[in-house]
Amino acid sequence: MDGGAGADGAAGGGVDGGAGGAGGGAPDRAMWQALTEAGLFALCRPAGDGGAGLGLPEAVLLFEQAGRVLLPGPLAVTHLAVTHGAAADGEVVACAGQPPGMAAYLAGADRVVEYGDGGWRDAPPDLWKGAAPVRSADPLTPLHRLPSGAGAAAGTAVGWTAAGTAAVRRRPPGDAVLLTAAEQLGSAARTTEAAVEYAGQRQQFGRPIGGFQAVKHLCAGMLVRTETARAAVYAAAVTGDFREAAGAKLLADEAAVANARDCLQIHGGMGFTWEADVHLHLKRAWLRAQMWLDAREAEEIQAAAL
Repeated sequence: MDGGAGADGAAGGGVDGGAGGAGGGAPDRAMWQALTEAGLFALCRPAGDGGAGLGLPEAVLLFEQAGRVLLPGPLAVTHLAVTHGAAADGEVVACAGQPPGMAAYLAGADRVVEYGDGGWRDAPPDLWKGAAPVRSADPLTPLHRLPSGAGAAAGTAVGWTAAGTAAVRRRPPGDAVLLTAAEQLGSAARTTEAAVEYAGQRQQFGRPIGGFQAVKHLCAGMLVRTETARAAVYAAAVTGDFREAAGAKLLADEAAVANARDCLQIHGGMGFTWEADVHLHLKRAWLRAQMWLDAREAEEIQAAAL
C-alpha cells in the first residue's frame, strides 16, 4: 500500500514544552512546510488575504487524497484555523476537545484553538495546561487527555437529547465535520483498492483468492460503501448544509472502519505487519470516527431532520 508516513514520528517542541509522551511527538516540520508551500492550509482563504480563494468542494478533494495516504497531522484544524484567521499559515494547530476530552498533536502544536460561538479562537491555557499524554490507537496521531472537566468546557462536540432537538454542547463546525469525512472517504477508497490488488495476487489452492465468491462479496461490499459515502461527501461539500455534512460523516466513518476491517480479513495476518498499512488505516479510521461527531450524534441529527 502507499501509506504516506512511518509510524515512528519524532517528538518535537510545542505548547507544553515538547513532551511527546506515550502518544509520540510533532508532525514532521519539513512535511508541514511542504504542505504550506503547496497551499493546502490557505486553500480556502480569500485571494486578497494571501490564499487561493477556493471553496469547500476543492478542499474536500484534497483532504480525500490526504486520507488515502494516511497523511499525519492536524490537517483539518490547521486548514480551518488558517482559513478563518485564527492561525498563521504554516503553524501547527491543535484543537482542544478533539477527540472529546482530548487533544491530538498537542505536544507539537504552535497554537491551541477551540471552536465556539460560531468561530475559531485561541483556547484559554487552563483548558489544556496540565494535559497528560495517553497511548493512542493510531501511532501516527499522538493524544493528550485534557484536565478534568476541560472537555466539556471546550464545547467542540455535540450531544443531543432523546428528542434530537436540543444541543447539550455546542454544535461543531460543519466544514470540520466534512473535511474529516473526506479523509475517511479517501481511506475507504484506498483500502478497497488494496483489497482488490491483494486478492488478485495472493494464491490458494492454485488460484488467486479473488476468484473465491466470499472474497468477491467482501470487495463488492467495500466498493458500495465507498461510493455511497463519496456521493454524500461530495453533495454536502456543494450544499454546505450541516445536516448533510453530518450524514456524510456517518457514512464515511462506516465505510472507513468497515472497509479497513474487510481489507484486513482479505490480507490475513499480513495486514497486521508494519510492511502493510491496512492496520494503520483501521486505527486512524477508529480515531477519526470519534472526532467532531460520532455515529450516535450523527444519527440523532438525521432523526431530528426528519
